[in-house]
Amino acid sequence: MKKQHDFTEGNILKQLIVFSGPIMFANLLQTSYQFIDSLWIGNLLGANALGAVAVSSTIIFTVLSFVIGLNNAALTILSQQKGRDHDDGLKRYLNAFVVILTFIAIFLGMVGFIFAEGFLTILGTPEVMMEEAKSYLRINFLGILFLFGYNFISTVLRALGDSKTPMHFVMIAVILNVMLDPLFISVFSWGVEGAAFATVVSQGTAFLYGIIHVLYRKLAPFTLPKLPSWKEVHLILHLGIPSGLQMSVISAGSAAIMSVVTSFGAGVVAGFSAAQRLDSLLLLPAHALSTAVGSMAGQNIGVKNWNRVNQIAKYGVLYNLTVMALVGILVVFLAEYGVKLFIREEEAVQFGTMYLQIIALCYPFLGINFVLNGIVRAAGAMYQVLVLNIISFWILRYPLTALFSNIFGDVGIAIGMGSSFLISSVFAFLYFRYGKWRKKELFEESS
Repeated sequence: MKKQHDFTEGNILKQLIVFSGPIMFANLLQTSYQFIDSLWIGNLLGANALGAVAVSSTIIFTVLSFVIGLNNAALTILSQQKGRDHDDGLKRYLNAFVVILTFIAIFLGMVGFIFAEGFLTILGTPEVMMEEAKSYLRINFLGILFLFGYNFISTVLRALGDSKTPMHFVMIAVILNVMLDPLFISVFSWGVEGAAFATVVSQGTAFLYGIIHVLYRKLAPFTLPKLPSWKEVHLILHLGIPSGLQMSVISAGSAAIMSVVTSFGAGVVAGFSAAQRLDSLLLLPAHALSTAVGSMAGQNIGVKNWNRVNQIAKYGVLYNLTVMALVGILVVFLAEYGVKLFIREEEAVQFGTMYLQIIALCYPFLGINFVLNGIVRAAGAMYQVLVLNIISFWILRYPLTALFSNIFGDVGIAIGMGSSFLISSVFAFLYFRYGKWRKKELFEESS
């Protein structure tokens, strides 16, 4: 592997900035992917088609959350093996992940295709949207191996210290999707099915390009797949299952908070939805930093360089505070213009603006959660991060949002959310400082 991909030595701050930048850009591209998809479908096919895709996307996001959870486990295991310079271990665990993810992708693809209508019925999909939603969902499930594949290759490369190459994979998928959507939807008159095929073809092309590029350039030590040992499977599932559950906790917690928001009527719901769309963009730097410090810390945890791990945490938190404070200040002044990109109704704009201006001041605290939890996760302490997420969403965020909204009205939604960011960052710091995550041992063999 290239020397610049070794995070066990060198200038930490420079590495953090250079490494996190492409991750941030790739995340931005991924967000724009969904945004552009919705734009084409809404404008070319109308509200019912957009609704059908939105309902189907809820199920796809649930599956993607599980993929992200497994990829977090891959990031932890592979970055530690990279840090230990343990080529044989790296090859064995790479092989194990390929076999397990391929099996899971094929299994989920079959289940999703067969039970698509049942899942949509459970979600209460309106009859007028059912056929389009079912077609869209089934086609996406047929191509789920591509979704798993190109996300996994990106994770492998980031674990090995390369964040630039995965950015190219995402860029290929986004550019192809932008071109294929109108072609398949309108020119070929395939409707919603055309949008689904555009997604699958885009992801499939990015996946195949990724495989060829990585093998040709020898960027990762992939080998011909063979059955992994039980020890490798056990470790992957031991880390992957709680990591996947973390995403489920976040999704369920978000749904619970939405139940508080809906009690204030359509205007507040619309304003909150617009604000959440902007949130997904504004928090990209914090998400990218979480991935970056996870890779960097993982390599150093692999060689038990705890002083450098602590330095990565310090610089990660300071970098986060600087960037998210700047983002917060910009949001305070530009919130109204941002909300008006999505909605124009006065009540909705007023709530969305107020919500963002309050919550923006608390972004740096949420970023602290991302950074410190990212480092703890890199040690393999997945169950501990799961508990921290349960505290964050179910003991703090949902109850505080419900409590303050009862006391202060709709402004209490922002106050409750913001205060939960602050308090949960204290929990994250206390566990990082005093928890036993540093004693976690993933590998029995010595390097």
